Amino acid sequence: MTSGSMPLMSHLQEFRSRLIKAAIAVALATAIAFAFNQQILDLLAKPYQVAVPGGQLAFFRPTEAFATVMRLSLFGGLIIASPVVLYQAWRFIAPALSPKEKRWAYPITAVFVFLFLLGVVVGYVALERGLGFLLDFGGDTLTPIIGADFYLKFATRFILAFGIAFEFPVFLFAAAAVGAVSSKTLRSNRRWALLIILVAAAFITPSGDPMTLMLLSVPLYVLYELTILAIRFVLRK
Repeated sequence: MTSGSMPLMSHLQEFRSRLIKAAIAVALATAIAFAFNQQILDLLAKPYQVAVPGGQLAFFRPTEAFATVMRLSLFGGLIIASPVVLYQAWRFIAPALSPKEKRWAYPITAVFVFLFLLGVVVGYVALERGLGFLLDFGGDTLTPIIGADFYLKFATRFILAFGIAFEFPVFLFAAAAVGAVSSKTLRSNRRWALLIILVAAAFITPSGDPMTLMLLSVPLYVLYELTILAIRFVLRK
């Protein structure tokens, strides 16, 4: 083995180690979520029951309930294990950073987790509004009878989309840290940023109603402004 290949092998071993630790965390968290699958199911079904008073989710195949519970447990496991997964990802990147940059490991991980969980909460709140808007199109003629598997896929993707969308300030901050953008650039492009946020929010929220759109776009724009302040004061310091 040549000396030049040693760093590559070290990186691969480090990547495998971090990946295994993240996978173990997800597996343990999934087991915990499975133990509370009924509570998670009740929580995710509540927006549907509010949007359709007296409505019940149905399943149409003998294996559908089992598959739905398994998928729901994995979703809960990913949410619970997200701090560990994000921390492992950061630790994999950390060796390439300077000692000063490594100081950001814990704060960045904490912000990453906080924004993700904040997005999940906002997504859950917006889910009820979005469902109500979509189901109202049926009027009194069409009665919604929705399969649990289909609904839960829709709900989890909707909520995860909010969680991921709320991470964009971290990437803006990182871009500023490497000199790709500055707070002055972001301030001078507020109109474009607002337009991009509105378009992205419209794409992420399938319902298309103004309330759901605002529930995503307003927090994202507030985060944009807070990122400008963080770049201007925190990063400069």
